[in-house]
Order: sequence, then C-alpha cells, then structure tokens
Amino acid sequence: MQKSVRLKSFELIARDINDVDVNLLHALSIGVGWPHRPKDWDFLRRAGHGIVAVDGIGRVFGSAMWFPHGDDFATVGLVITSPRTQAQGNARWLMEQVFERCAGRNLSLNSTDAAYKLYRSLGFTKEAIVYQYQGDVAPTLPMLPPLNGELSEPSSDELEEIAALDARAFGVDRGKLLALLSENASICVLQRGGELVGYSMCREFGRGQVVGPIVASNDRDAIHLTAVHLKRLAGQFARVDTRDTGAFAEFLQQCRLAVSETDTTMSKGRRFLNRKENEPWVYGLAGHALS
Repeated sequence: MQKSVRLKSFELIARDINDVDVNLLHALSIGVGWPHRPKDWDFLRRAGHGIVAVDGIGRVFGSAMWFPHGDDFATVGLVITSPRTQAQGNARWLMEQVFERCAGRNLSLNSTDAAYKLYRSLGFTKEAIVYQYQGDVAPTLPMLPPLNGELSEPSSDELEEIAALDARAFGVDRGKLLALLSENASICVLQRGGELVGYSMCREFGRGQVVGPIVASNDRDAIHLTAVHLKRLAGQFARVDTRDTGAFAEFLQQCRLAVSETDTTMSKGRRFLNRKENEPWVYGLAGHALS
C-alpha cells in the first residue's frame, strides 16, 4: 500500500491521528464547515482509530477515521480533505489507507453528497438516506401520544441491558462505544412489563446538543424517548440524525427542528441495515461517523 501520495507541488504522508495536535484537526473540520469542536475530536479519537494526511512540515490536509465494532465490522467517518486537495485524489488515498487497516471487515459510512461518487467507485452501495434535523427547540413541545411503559434514568447495572438492546437494533455489539458515550450523556430508558424496550442519550456536540442514539421498537416509543431530552432543551440548539420518514420525523418537525442536509448510508461487504418488524431499531444515530 502506498504510504504517501504526491499532490501537485507537495507530498503527503499518513500519520496516526493521535499524534496530531487537536487544534489542527479542528481547523480541518472548520475549513469544510463541519461543527466538530476540539473536545468532539478528542472523544472520537478515544472511540476509534484514524489517520491524517500531513505534509513535510506537519500541516494537516486530510483525515479519515474508523470505529470497529465486534470482529468483522466498522463504521467509517471524519473523511475530510482540505479544499486545496479535494480534487487531487487525497480522499481516495485516505480511503485506501482505511481499507488496508480494516482488511476483512464489513464497512458502513454516511456519505455527503460531495463524496457519494467517490464511495460508489470504491465499492460502497447505497442503503438509506439520513436526515439531519437541527435548530432551536420549540419552547413548548407538541402533544405526545399516550405513553406505553415507564420512563426513567438507568441504574449503573442497566448499562449492559442497554448494550444488549442496542446490539439487536444496530446489528453488532457496540458496548464499548456506548460506555464512552454514557460518561457525559444524559440517558433515558423505557421499560414495559419490567423489560427494557428502548433508550436514548443526549450529549454536547458541535453547536449544542445531539440526541442519539435513540433505540425503540416503534415511532411512539421513539417520540417519548426523544421528548424527554428536547423538553429540557427548549429554546436551545439541538440535532437529531435519523433515517425515519414517518411519525417520528413529523414529531421532530413539530419541535421546530428542520432538515439541514441529507447524507446517504452506504455499505461495503455485507448489507448494514436490516430492520425487522416489532424489533428495536436505531431511530436516532449516535453521530454521523458513529452511525
């Protein structure tokens, strides 16, 4: 595998993302209009692995990260190239570095419109659309459907139950990621008949708060699990990334969250999304890169 790439007048080499000053990563994301703060980058570096493309004097021109879950799957994200190198093959070279390090794993990512053709050319196939809902939450939320069950904060010994439910919805075990998220997130669980049937998390990210993951078996449960957090965030900036287009999406709109942009969920290897009737489903993503 080519460890460096020459782009016009300078040569870039791959360096481990943990060896780079976080402020350089922040500048990279700001340069393409992404909201990641330095502390968001720090969290992502704890949660996964990554490389950056740097020149001979340490300037950062691109990044790519991957987040392994289980033995044979990973999500890919934070694939960023500086405007100066976007049309020069930098992103393709970064993805080739990811493929080498993730050899044998099935992969999934959420592609921006700008990167869609590149990922198609690299063997990724389209699965679904992700809608990024965001904005200042309405001062008063719409009327909610009747609640079927009990909402509460989880006890420490319920984190394993949350991870087990999440694995059913997500398709693979991402318990390590959930443990990291839980360190600085408010968490709500839904129980019905003494069984945990849904959960949601809310944490600081970017311009405000992101609600996700949200795991539930139906729109009504997902609405209640999301409303718990949005009530607390009335008048504040919040974001929810979802693939839903039904009642749950309508609820987000009624809360004055609007679609700011869309991404495309894509997979390479086995199909990633496999929703089953009456089974838990990921209504709200943990994040663009984390899925």
